[in-house]
Formats: sequence, C-alpha cells, structure tokens
Amino acid sequence: MKILITGGTGLIGSAYIHRFHEQHQFTVLTRRPERAKRQLGEQVAVINRLATLENLNDFDAVINLAGEPIAEKRWSKAQKSRIEKSRWQTTDELVTLFAKSSKPPAVFISGSAVGYYGRQGNEPVTERDYIAHDEYSHQLCKTWEDKARAAEAMTRLCILRTGIVLSPAGGALERMVPPFRFGLGGPIASGEQMMSWIHLEDMLQLIDFLLHNTDCQGIFNATAPHPVSNADFSQTLATTLKRPCVFRVPGFVLKIVFGEMADLLLTGQAAFPKRLQEAGFEFRYRNIEAALQDVLK
Repeated sequence: MKILITGGTGLIGSAYIHRFHEQHQFTVLTRRPERAKRQLGEQVAVINRLATLENLNDFDAVINLAGEPIAEKRWSKAQKSRIEKSRWQTTDELVTLFAKSSKPPAVFISGSAVGYYGRQGNEPVTERDYIAHDEYSHQLCKTWEDKARAAEAMTRLCILRTGIVLSPAGGALERMVPPFRFGLGGPIASGEQMMSWIHLEDMLQLIDFLLHNTDCQGIFNATAPHPVSNADFSQTLATTLKRPCVFRVPGFVLKIVFGEMADLLLTGQAAFPKRLQEAGFEFRYRNIEAALQDVLK
C-alpha cells in the first residue's frame, strides 16, 4: 500500500514504519524532513506541509497520528493551543484533501485517546457503553474525532482511542521506570485510578489489522483486554525490576507541579477493546505482567 502518515517520527508512527517498510510505501508529514530521513531511512518519502499536496489520489491509506504530547508540560493557555492545533488543524487539512480527491484513499485511520472518556473511576467502559466525563481531555478528543468524521462519506474511517503505550524505548514508561530502578517508585496518590494500556507490538499489529480488514470502521479502543489500577501497575513494575514499591507520590504535589494536567495522572478509565475483539483481533500481550516483562527485558 501507498500510505500517507502524519506523526511518522513519533513513538507509534516510527515503529510502524520500521516494522512494515517492506510491505508498504510511506510518505511522512514532518516539520523536520532531514531528521525524519535519518530516523526512518532514505526509502521513506517526506513532506513538510500538507499544502504541497493537491489531493490524496496517489495514496491507498492515510494514518493520522500527529499531535503535540499531552502529558509532558503544564497546560498553560499556550500549551493547550499547541496541543489542539497539532491535532485539529492536521485533521482538518487531511479531510479537505479527501474532499479534493477524485479517487480518495480507501481507509483513514485517525488517532484519539482513552482520555475521550474522561475520569471514569473503576467502572469499565467500551466503545458503546459509557458516559463521558466533560473535562479537557474529553473536549480535546471529541473535537479531534468530530473533525475526522467529516471524512466518513469519502472513505472507511477507523478512530483509535489509544491507551498508555508500553515500549522498550520512549513513551510513558521511559519516564516511569527511573524512580523504580532507584527503589523510589510507588503508586500515585490513592493508586485506585485505572490505567488502560497497550504493548507497542499490539498497537502496531492492530493498525495493520484495521488497514486490511475492510469490514472494520468506526471507534476502536486501542487498549489491552485487562486494564489495571495504578497500584497494581506500580507493584508489577517494581516486581519486574526486582525493586521495592514502598513510596507514594502525593496527589497535591502533582497538582502543584502540573496543575490541571495532573488530572491525567490522578484519574483514569478502564477501557476495554470490545470492538477489536469482536472483529477477531488477537492481542499478544493481554496481561500487564507479560507486557512489562517483555519491554523491560
């Protein structure tokens, strides 16, 4: 397939390109073309603006993963603007290109996040069974998804509500592990908040699964079948690293440091991948023990 991919230098995008570069031809949207070439290889075509394209007739698929990291900085007004623009503007521009195409790509896979559901306590949520909590993460993802839905009449649309991606390098785990290695790790606040996670390998495989399965469309939770509490995650991480799990990060400290953004760490949701499983996708890493053992080996 000829695939246009945004966010191709990020954790998921770059891993997907490296994994499937022999099966697909990739064109990557990036602000830093030379850096992208070094990272992804000379076989990957790069563009620095979607405006360089007149339409999407030359592509079989579009994978939209672009977005400023949401959990790395305090949510100032300027940071929120960057987070929103990086997702919403790119999606708007892609939808415009779909509309200009006489032969649009057959499938559009567009990113979102389990933050769409907002804080959910311990209650399980699926793509069909939920009442979203109206807070910033929900508002961000809802607008993002609504913009992608504007392409539904022109292509097969799959929206991925992604959980915490566990990877051997990069991503959330890279920031979680160091305190545990020094024996200083532990749960955040009460530890009762739920964490919906997915192993990077399963993330790559489900993207390719949706790419090829023409019966699949709509919303999909890109999360492993067994979400865990933050306390269970912390204990499993400590056990995997053969370190203690005795320290606890007070919630008020996170509020002081990160402000509103701390809500992502202090609240959560137990999102289940019901529609992926109904479609026949099989997760390789279903349990957090196996996933952490693999990424930390």
